[in-house]
Amino acid sequence: MKKIVFIANNNVGTGFSGGDRIFIEFLKNWKDKADLVLFGSEEAIEMAKKRGVDVKFIQTDKVNKSMPGGIFDFISHVFRRTSKGLSSIKKNREILKNADYVYSVSDFYPDFIPAFYLKLKNPKIKWIAGYYLFAPHPFQKDSPYKGKQWLRGFFYWFTQLFSHFLVKKFADYVFVTSEPDVKKFVNKRRDKSRIVVVQGGVDITESEKYLKSENVIPVKDRKYDACFVGRFHYQKGVLELVSIWKKVCEKRKDSKLAMVGNGPLEREVRKKIKDFGLEKNIDLLGFKDGQEKYEVFKQSKIILHPATYDSGGMAVAEGMAWGLPGVSFDLESLKTYYPKGMVKTPKGDENKFAENILELLSNRDLYEEKSREAHDLIVSVWDWKKRAAEILSKVFEI
Repeated sequence: MKKIVFIANNNVGTGFSGGDRIFIEFLKNWKDKADLVLFGSEEAIEMAKKRGVDVKFIQTDKVNKSMPGGIFDFISHVFRRTSKGLSSIKKNREILKNADYVYSVSDFYPDFIPAFYLKLKNPKIKWIAGYYLFAPHPFQKDSPYKGKQWLRGFFYWFTQLFSHFLVKKFADYVFVTSEPDVKKFVNKRRDKSRIVVVQGGVDITESEKYLKSENVIPVKDRKYDACFVGRFHYQKGVLELVSIWKKVCEKRKDSKLAMVGNGPLEREVRKKIKDFGLEKNIDLLGFKDGQEKYEVFKQSKIILHPATYDSGGMAVAEGMAWGLPGVSFDLESLKTYYPKGMVKTPKGDENKFAENILELLSNRDLYEEKSREAHDLIVSVWDWKKRAAEILSKVFEI
């Protein structure tokens, strides 16, 4: 049985990113086919256990309680977790000496540096590098890192120059989330066959059970006209979403939006809602997962993905599995992710985004068409069991 070491050492906080979802689903779906070990922070291990993962765990660091989100706290966190990861690798040489693969679950230094170190110490180990999002250039016009966030964006972009160089030169496989990123890792020693578009997936068990039952809530009776699920981060367009919803409410004054998630922009989102007088139109529900999140999908008509910069976006796929049509900006990465089931909006056009929402809410034929497309796309392409099995076969030949 092949031995695969996962390194999820950077993870911090209670949020659940797309990269987190990917490595958790791999652990869940591969555990009977390979010998799996998770080197992770306390947060990562607790996250895995909470979602039913049962593999060998090695904790690299306790919860980092001094991580409020400032740039210097972030830099300190990177150095701390990278150091803890390296020391943990050294302490557990016996466990690692027979490993066949090491998978760094992100491009953040606490994840990929220990994996790179392991590769250097034992060149026979095949290194799989997860690289799921390229930071925008700090002077890029549409960069989500503006104002006070510019320094954080610059640091993120600058550190990726080094990580991209090492991954491109030394990794045996690279996992990316969208087709446009494949060419960034092709070189003489690694062709396209070793750059795997993971894309992501959705566990459709609960949604299929619900949609085939007699308990489906009619669209007209649902509490929320739309929902959003994701991190409250500049890249996710949460501040833009509040502006968009204001435009929706100008035409349909009682429209209700559910926002599920948390993150660094939570305070700014609350302030903007209050400034716009939308307290009765937008419910901030905090972080939810599992059944709590499914209840939001059941009570929603549309799922919104207002990301201004993204590599794909799995959260919206979860909503689409429940038959919710989506609305998004027309980002390059979404062209291959969501070829149907989603109404695309010219990038940055908040007025058109609001118009697309209103059109879906008022045009029954369009709504039903997009709803069918959304559900069919997820069932045929995004089922996690299928995705995980395909990647296991392609990379590990299991």
